[in-house]
Amino acid sequence: MSLLLRHLSREIYMSIGLVFFALIALFSFMDFIHELGEMGKGEYHLGYVLLFVVLIIPGHIYELFPVAVLVGTILALVQMAASSELTVYRCSGVSPQKLVGILFLISLPLISTSIVLGEWVVPPSDRMAQRLSLMARKGQVALQEFRSGVWVKDEQSFVNVKSVKLDESLSNLSEVDIYRFDETHHLQAITNAKSASFISDGRWKLEEVSETKFSKEGVSISTQPQAEWKSSLHPSIFSVLLVVPEQMSAVELYQYSQHLKDNSQKSARYEIAMWNKLAYPLTLLVMLLLALPFASYQRRAGGVGSMIFLGILMGLAFHVIGRLFASLGALNNWPPFFSATAMTGVFLLLGSAMLWWTERR
Repeated sequence: MSLLLRHLSREIYMSIGLVFFALIALFSFMDFIHELGEMGKGEYHLGYVLLFVVLIIPGHIYELFPVAVLVGTILALVQMAASSELTVYRCSGVSPQKLVGILFLISLPLISTSIVLGEWVVPPSDRMAQRLSLMARKGQVALQEFRSGVWVKDEQSFVNVKSVKLDESLSNLSEVDIYRFDETHHLQAITNAKSASFISDGRWKLEEVSETKFSKEGVSISTQPQAEWKSSLHPSIFSVLLVVPEQMSAVELYQYSQHLKDNSQKSARYEIAMWNKLAYPLTLLVMLLLALPFASYQRRAGGVGSMIFLGILMGLAFHVIGRLFASLGALNNWPPFFSATAMTGVFLLLGSAMLWWTERR
């Protein structure tokens, strides 16, 4: 058992590493070609381009983990089956149940690696890459959730922000409009500020402030160079704008989705991404299980290349259809847990059915 575990682990890890090398090389080359079109804007030269490509590699690794695990495991198992190694193990009394148990043990380091990447490596690395690119091009984070910028509900107020100036904490906002309502939803005042900078919890400093107040007596307008704004908003709310939800940590996704729900805003996309993160370990285990039926490979059933091609198609189908299903779930308000785990469940059933069919043969 321990001998088979060590041998399978070595073969599967080497194959997964080979697949990762090929995929990352391809994606990095495509990223490099894309960024060359941005080179020359501001101080964005070749050195920044190469650094940007390197910084987003962890995100590609995390995103491609299920595909690499599936294709790499199929590659290892098919090669071992072609050389009759697995036949020898099966004749020595290794049952399919034991193979499943061995694959579970093999999956543990892969699962641990994916969790470390997804929670502590990918989010800061991707943010750093986006900040590097924008700062080198002398840009700002343009908030394009709507044409007018981004809208955030803050207790009894609605806040509109056009852009975020880049600094270490993303605590400087530009072109801020604050619409304050009373408890009966009547507009009380509109505050316009050229910029807003975060001071401490619950406090922001507004610059070049103009305030329009509405009352029974009429409308009054006042201006002042600076003013303090008390708000429940925190710079971390705006930091999510630098990365897509799929590359945020589960903790960040939970906090931001709670913020959206507390302010009666749609949070489906972020909840789906959060459940995807939580279901990721199961996804990797399902990919290993899905590859197990290929252990019954026989030369007359087709070449190794055809088996690898089939594995690539299955991996791409899981990746593409899974994203499509998550998008449909966000658009149609399906339960986030269902939208995030449906494809994993389908592939688990598919892998179990394939394993049962090959054993029945």
